[in-house]
Amino acid sequence: MKINIQLFLAVLLTVTSCSNDDDNNGSDAVKEVNYEFDSGLDGWEVDFADYPEDNETFYELEHEISPLPEPLDETKSSLKLSGNNHSDDLFMFVKRKITDLEPNRSYDLTFNLEFATNAPDNSFGVGGSPASSVYIKAGASKIEPITEIDSLDMHRMNIDKGNQASEGEDMINLGDFSNGSEEEVYKLKTLSNENPFTVQSDENGELWVIVGTDSGFEATTTIYYNKISIKFN
Repeated sequence: MKINIQLFLAVLLTVTSCSNDDDNNGSDAVKEVNYEFDSGLDGWEVDFADYPEDNETFYELEHEISPLPEPLDETKSSLKLSGNNHSDDLFMFVKRKITDLEPNRSYDLTFNLEFATNAPDNSFGVGGSPASSVYIKAGASKIEPITEIDSLDMHRMNIDKGNQASEGEDMINLGDFSNGSEEEVYKLKTLSNENPFTVQSDENGELWVIVGTDSGFEATTTIYYNKISIKFN
């Protein structure tokens, strides 16, 4: 009887230890990444979608590491994207691979974006508002977000980003491009998602994050990403 009790206690201790280890290695771990573009792209890549093939010049597509625009602090670097939305549907985005996650694990992502916008609240424009018709989206995917040429010779995304106000399986809306004032002047704006965006890492503990503007405003939008922060819970 004494030996059986000892064996029982030993097994109970082992099971309890394993359960505690699983808790410590599991769902409560938080990883946070922060980017401010002071040292360049820092692994981020830029691309554009929802426009006809070989029309980059006509759509005035451009990107660069740039100082923040006046009257903001021009000593601060940012990632500038700009395009003229002739298709009434231009998608301008940045993406980055995230590594060192747990393989095949579900993560709740919280995005926090700071960017410069010059689109006044309640403003009107061609096809839509330069403020409320330009949607800021964020999301993530196991596969790399890339553009592919469809049967109509249009650059389209290989992930489900939704379309303008509509969200997709791989991207959600964080807000719009309005600058919080009645003036056409660049101001810093911060957006984040109230509810976590859930995605599963791949077998290597990696996934791709993506941030972009999905526009229904048929003219030029120029955005300056100042900070991108993402928490993985």
